Amino acid sequence: MEIATFISRLLDVIEHDIIPKTARGVAAGNKLFGAAILRKADLSVVIAETNNETENPLWHGEMHAIKRFYELPAEGRPAPSDCLFLTTHEPCSLCLSGITWSGFDNFYYLFSHEDSRDSFAIPYDIQILQAIYAVPDPQTGTVPPDRPLYNRSNAFFTSHGIQAMVAALDRTHKEELLARIDEIAGAYADLSATYQRDKGQKGIPLA
Repeated sequence: MEIATFISRLLDVIEHDIIPKTARGVAAGNKLFGAAILRKADLSVVIAETNNETENPLWHGEMHAIKRFYELPAEGRPAPSDCLFLTTHEPCSLCLSGITWSGFDNFYYLFSHEDSRDSFAIPYDIQILQAIYAVPDPQTGTVPPDRPLYNRSNAFFTSHGIQAMVAALDRTHKEELLARIDEIAGAYADLSATYQRDKGQKGIPLA
């Protein structure tokens, strides 16, 4: 499968499988992060989920998807190594660990940590990664400002930013996919406005 077709399929899943669930979740007071687990072989959706922090503050979009994945009957559930993990937003420290501990060797994300902070007014992913994991250099007592927040390719998983993948395509495919991403970003901007308007009413610790 060529890369543009592959990316288009991931955008299809976000648009048609994740966003509708997220719209209902945001209406109930949850954040706008979602995830889906797909079979690598044919990119069919195994499970798609969204944030459900109003039930449990650990049920971030990715964590809720993993929970629901492991609630599927074992005899029909694919192995994590045979799956692709798709997230709407780059995973936080909790979800990075959840993906790793669950045995998934990859994830693809549409919006970066910086997008979550700057476009969706949710800064906690970066704040937590910096406050807890960015250990200062013992010689200088400082953390370099350009230090990566995590190792995107490591012994457990490889992460892929969809927008960076699109940027590497030829002009025709790039323009088509960027137009789709703009439409999806608009949908998430609307969801974000709803969440920001109503947040703090459901007792989520980091609202």
